[in-house]
Amino acid sequence: MKTRLAIIGGTGLEDSFTNGTKTRVGTPYGPSPPLTLVSIGPKDVVFMLRHGEKHTLPPHRINYRANIWALHSMGVERILASNAVGAINPSIKPDDVVIPSDFIDFTRLRMTTFYDEAPVTHIDVSNIYCPELRRILSETARREGVKVHSEGTYLCTEGPRYESPAEIHMFRGWGCDVVGMTGLPEAVLAQELGMCYATLCYVTNMAAGMDTRLSAEDISSKGRSMTDKLQRILLKAVEAIPRKRSCHCSESLEGARV
Repeated sequence: MKTRLAIIGGTGLEDSFTNGTKTRVGTPYGPSPPLTLVSIGPKDVVFMLRHGEKHTLPPHRINYRANIWALHSMGVERILASNAVGAINPSIKPDDVVIPSDFIDFTRLRMTTFYDEAPVTHIDVSNIYCPELRRILSETARREGVKVHSEGTYLCTEGPRYESPAEIHMFRGWGCDVVGMTGLPEAVLAQELGMCYATLCYVTNMAAGMDTRLSAEDISSKGRSMTDKLQRILLKAVEAIPRKRSCHCSESLEGARV
């Protein structure tokens, strides 16, 4: 089955989009997690849970290359993702939504590229998040009555531990707005294959040192409490995506190879 759209779900979306056809895809990097093929209006969509169906994969053990390659092999051209994040910018609060426009990658051990061999390939990530998808996510979330920050810098850490207060203080000085553990290298890998990618970051907590003690149980519970709202935003965003792409994401390899 060829489909042009995919949704990658994070914490809080484990029970979403379950009514569909299940499949898995083999890739050069290993098997994909279970995928669910669903119809949203007239559009066929692939739904993937990056942590697995039972949330068994920690962020640093996710096979990001297999995940993105599997979607690409199914014909996916556009990806809407979701990420649970902590707020670094004090003007951003829990229950807000942030649509990142840039990133800082603070991960250390992940396989971050498909291009390990010749030809040497350098992808431009100046516009890593598709402007068309970002606009649609922002407008849709706003119509759903959610407070939206339509741009911001996403800081990705290795995990699985949370960040220290000193790290968060440093990241704030770097101009970061939110922090999470799963947004990279996912976005870069999609760019390497000419796929549009944008993510809906939902704020579950203030980052370390900005609030009380961090609790994985509390953050997961907060994510689950936002499930219905997130589902509505993603469903309506899918409906609003035009059939033809008007961005330049598909041109990511032009001039990138030495």
